[in-house]
Amino acid sequence: MNDDVQQELLASLGNATQDTEFYTPFPPGYVKGRTKYVVVLGTVMSGLGKGIFSSSLAKILKDKGLRVSPIKMEGYLNIDSGTLNPYRHGEVFVLDDGMETDMDLGTYERMLDENLSGGNFTTSGQIFTRILERERHGQYLGRDVQMIPHVTGEVKRTLRQLAVDSKSDIVFVEVGGTVGDYENGYFIEAIRELAYEEGEQAVCVVALTYIMEPQSLGEQKSKAAQLGLRQVMQAGLQPHIIACRCPTPVIEKVREKISMFSNVPLRRVFSMHDVASIYLVPEMLREAGMDREVLTLLGLHDRVNQRLEDRARRTWQAFIDKLQLPKEKTVTIAVTGKYTSLRDAYASIDKALEHCSVYTGCHINIRWIDTTEINARNVMDHLRACHAIIVPGGFGVRGAEGKIECVRFARENHVPYLGICLGFQMAVVEFARNVCGIAGANTTEFDPNCSEPVIDVLPEQKKLEGLGGNMRLGGKDVILKAGSNISRLYDNAASVRLRFRHRYEVEPRYIATLEKAGLTFSGHAPNQPIMQMLELSTAVHPYFVGTQAHPCLTSRPLRPDPLFLGLVRAAIERAYPQQVLSAIAGEAAAEQVKASPPQPQIAVS
Repeated sequence: MNDDVQQELLASLGNATQDTEFYTPFPPGYVKGRTKYVVVLGTVMSGLGKGIFSSSLAKILKDKGLRVSPIKMEGYLNIDSGTLNPYRHGEVFVLDDGMETDMDLGTYERMLDENLSGGNFTTSGQIFTRILERERHGQYLGRDVQMIPHVTGEVKRTLRQLAVDSKSDIVFVEVGGTVGDYENGYFIEAIRELAYEEGEQAVCVVALTYIMEPQSLGEQKSKAAQLGLRQVMQAGLQPHIIACRCPTPVIEKVREKISMFSNVPLRRVFSMHDVASIYLVPEMLREAGMDREVLTLLGLHDRVNQRLEDRARRTWQAFIDKLQLPKEKTVTIAVTGKYTSLRDAYASIDKALEHCSVYTGCHINIRWIDTTEINARNVMDHLRACHAIIVPGGFGVRGAEGKIECVRFARENHVPYLGICLGFQMAVVEFARNVCGIAGANTTEFDPNCSEPVIDVLPEQKKLEGLGGNMRLGGKDVILKAGSNISRLYDNAASVRLRFRHRYEVEPRYIATLEKAGLTFSGHAPNQPIMQMLELSTAVHPYFVGTQAHPCLTSRPLRPDPLFLGLVRAAIERAYPQQVLSAIAGEAAAEQVKASPPQPQIAVS
């Protein structure tokens, strides 16, 4: 290796040589001090809502005109979240670039109204893979590669690279799990090193802890929280802000104990108690002054745009006001899947329906139905009281026949229906069997040797996508059929971009048969024989829609997804038909009055 190449490697890797132990990787373009960091850590137990707190704090700082970018760091050795069982880790959230991530990335996207990328998510598996690749290419200049400084150095490089790529004022760093987890040890150490290297007013550490409230005692207990905070300080980090999770508001006495034990001023010990919706948390933080405290700690007051904040706050407050309004109407929507015992497995569907609830002013009662228990004999008992049905995505044959029965019930009884990914495929199988008379119709995912594979992995897809048997992942454009119901839902757009996560497609040789029988494929991939949207005509069914995509992933609080919004509106029409008819009649009468204004009466003597 010549001297020029060696110097170039030193510049990119840091300054760890035989003459020094410092290892401070600065990616090209990184300006020290330009980007600040807010680090959110958990104590006592996981699942406290670090993502909700972090994304809410990021939102109120973004409202001030600051550019923010989050990153979730997970300690597991998986490269991504794609192979994780929903029962263990909740839903897999797919980003536009195809990265399969933790469900907290969905919280960030919804709260910040931004599309994130793979740079906003990392795992121990990614960190170690990059280190081993560098070691094999000799990029550590003969040094023995160690947890410190090289693994911690790779974490620092990842954070700084995100700062460069996003041009952020603040990078929000959420460490999964708790400080006491073994796999998080090097993340915590890397953050300590980052704070040391970046200097004063560069890193703000937020510790999320849990205040217990045993029913048998009838009072709040803070001892577990104190011990958890001790672990943070033993790791070399002094918290600047402490968020106390508790079912009810944390009392002053407990906040004082936490403040004294952790050396954190009382004004920075915050009660993050349960509220009706996560969308109430940003204003809760703002009223507690957390945004001002962070700006002070990081020296960012001079970057605030007050006019932008006023406008953003008014917009959000209007949404919150609608969220909290009493709902005069209620509809019941069934979500029929096989992971329904854990709501986090369908978190994005839950949130998409909440967005629609606010938009329509209607309370949505979600019935979670396990399709492994559904069959032709009992499907009516489970679904007769529902005003709409969703069949969500999933993998594997378990519960599949129950999903097909749910599709059939929705189609034959004119119940509004939305099929998502596997729900789209099951709608094709059901229609092929019961309308087209193709008795052996199935998917090769469940029966590789089925006689009528209406759903299959297409050879054309393998060639076009270059992914072999892997899934089509991430954002894809969908060409919409002009005049279709789905096109109208998207304001007559010619195309729409949605996110996908699937392997199996409609077999092209069955398309003509299915469409001749009345099934319309109203969306397809550009220049590819891949059907991505289906519907039944509104003349034969009030709302029957399916998509290979996961539209719930791109639904936002201020912009509900059109397919979900169409479903909810159809459910309201089913639940309150007389009111809907009266409203339509009233609108028609008003239009008639506009068209033919009353003539003035002439008095006759």
